[in-house]
Amino acid sequence: MIPVTDRIAIDEDEIEEVFVRAGGPGGQNVNKVATAVQLRFDALHSPSLDEKTRARLRLFAGRRMTADGVLVIMARRFRTQERNRRDAYERLIDLIGRAAQPGKSRVPTRPTAASRERRREAKLARGRTKRLRQPVEQQVE
Repeated sequence: MIPVTDRIAIDEDEIEEVFVRAGGPGGQNVNKVATAVQLRFDALHSPSLDEKTRARLRLFAGRRMTADGVLVIMARRFRTQERNRRDAYERLIDLIGRAAQPGKSRVPTRPTAASRERRREAKLARGRTKRLRQPVEQQVE
């Protein structure tokens, strides 16, 4: 079990790892060794997550989540497979941890009297400026 928060832990069997070749630095090994890691976590069918966490995870994941609800994390920052693997797991845990925290609820507020007055004064000043830009009408005699 991989602990994410005090109430969420993910079973290792829920995560699929695939090692692929990574571009970038690596010298002679770059074309021979599969150092990049692709983690796949089926968030939609995971028993570890509740519905609210799933919904927030979908928002946070963005393009990293497929239409089927599978979260895909690619890690190819480092030259070694083990460091990329650790990086991918850390990013997965961080993403799920952020999704597990409930968002702050908005407290509706009203504008102050002073701010409403400033807004009205700004609108009046802008109207005066626009009126001054208009051509003066010719008087017909």
